[in-house]
Amino acid sequence: MKKGRTAITFAVGVCAGFALCGPAAQAASHLTATLSNQLIYVDGQRASMTAYLIGGSNYVRLRDVGEAVGFNVYWDGSAVQVESDKPYTGAAPASQTPTVSGTVTIPADGSRYVPKNGDKIACDDGATYTVTDASGYDASAFADGPLGPLPTAACDWSSFPEITLPAPEARHFSLPDGEYLFLRNLYETRRMQYVLMNLAGTHPDTSQGGRLRYGSKGTPYVSISLTIPDHLTAHSFWPWRESELSNNFNSCPPGKYYVEAWDVFKNGKFLYTEYKIATDI
Repeated sequence: MKKGRTAITFAVGVCAGFALCGPAAQAASHLTATLSNQLIYVDGQRASMTAYLIGGSNYVRLRDVGEAVGFNVYWDGSAVQVESDKPYTGAAPASQTPTVSGTVTIPADGSRYVPKNGDKIACDDGATYTVTDASGYDASAFADGPLGPLPTAACDWSSFPEITLPAPEARHFSLPDGEYLFLRNLYETRRMQYVLMNLAGTHPDTSQGGRLRYGSKGTPYVSISLTIPDHLTAHSFWPWRESELSNNFNSCPPGKYYVEAWDVFKNGKFLYTEYKIATDI
């Protein structure tokens, strides 16, 4: 790459996604960013880059400059890396992709994950959460004992619409009283799904001959989703009690049911598995 190509005739601001704090944050609060109409040329050719006018100077992303000029820029997990002798890809080389030793892979197929002390879980916000005390898993003081296997079919499950498992999620929250992890438990979500299917496939108001009933327009009498929309208010409970689902269902069988299960941790310690159900009649 020619050295002349790296000369840009305006100020370049590097946006690397860092949070400002202290005096820097106070200073930044007095600055206003507006879209700039400054034209940008690279080797005589107009480049398509978005610029912002801040404090009298034009700022663009270093990534955009690298793409326009022809050098690589990427984030390696701890710093911005610039490779002046390599073409732009925007991605770290495979050998330099950051990994965390000991990070567990949460099953996406709904099989069971049992946390163990020392497990490291990659969170959706980029943090790594370490399990330090999993002794309470499957040992709730309020439960009769460890949970049994998942329910088996008491009706024709093939008569139900296909239900898609959500993707694994690990939600990390830093709160005043500690570091929390909410880990989507797909295995226990399946337990809720199968209980509801058996209830719907055997109830006289929603089934016929062991199969789910459908309306004249092909609408199932009961639909089940494994994620709960934000606009619905969910009922939560723990430990596991099948009666929470059967009581909810039997109160008004036809309808739409939304279920989720989450493992809750605080400061590395497993607290409980939370079950949630919402209904939309």
